[in-house]
Amino acid sequence: MRNIIKISAAVVAAATLTLGATACSAPSDTSSSGNKKNDASSPLVVAASPTPHGAILNFVKDKLAEKEGLKLEVKELNDYTLPNQLTDKGEVGANFFQHKPFLDEFNKKNGTHIVPVVNVAIEPLGLYSKKLDKLSDLKPGDTVAVPNDPSNQGRALKLLADNGAITLKAGAGTTAKLADVEDKKGLKLTELEAPQIAPRLADVDAAVINGNFAIGAKLKPSEDALALEKADGNPYANFLAVKQGNEDDERVKKLAKLLNSDEVKKFIEDKYKDGSVIPAFGPVKS
Repeated sequence: MRNIIKISAAVVAAATLTLGATACSAPSDTSSSGNKKNDASSPLVVAASPTPHGAILNFVKDKLAEKEGLKLEVKELNDYTLPNQLTDKGEVGANFFQHKPFLDEFNKKNGTHIVPVVNVAIEPLGLYSKKLDKLSDLKPGDTVAVPNDPSNQGRALKLLADNGAITLKAGAGTTAKLADVEDKKGLKLTELEAPQIAPRLADVDAAVINGNFAIGAKLKPSEDALALEKADGNPYANFLAVKQGNEDDERVKKLAKLLNSDEVKKFIEDKYKDGSVIPAFGPVKS
């Protein structure tokens, strides 16, 4: 049976308030659960978004970890703040949910010291709607939701611009924000937290949704997206990450190796045949 820890929204909110004041505290050799760093006999606890990150980790846990002598525990969190806070504080040993632009912005804003270990997969960003059948159906006055965190908002605006829905100022790319939209073409762009966009899709005319949340909402990117981010040359691979200084933890090294294995590649390709998740193994570019 999978050892998955589900955390309710109320618990996440309470933990976020508590951790907000302590996320930059000095590192500890022992987590609150008593697991010592670099102790191979203790489980490596990894915080992850349920889909696809949790699914990939649980495949490793159930099928591969024992052969490598790795004890793995997965904490599933529908949250973009708590995993890094828990990792920086030492409450978990690693996390798997984010890409490099997001992490860079998070570390800068919060004073955390999280570093990437190894790339695993890309989940193409897409524009979805419950009211429109195709991109050309977007018209002046329609409301389009985009993520409110800086890295994903820039990514979303670039997707809209690449497909002619809006025009960005010259030079604005993946770091674009709403102020960089030169021509909204009559659209009303509204900001929402990334995890909240898919549940509120029916409240807007269209929305740009992260791949993992689209999958969690039973959306099929290759079939349901009005516009879909291209995978080739995509800089938004999601990776395994740890608190700086823990890269040499033997448990982390074992997990990194397994996450880039042929078995995980086949698992991703078989489970996500619609192209909603694509293997993207290898080192993380700085």
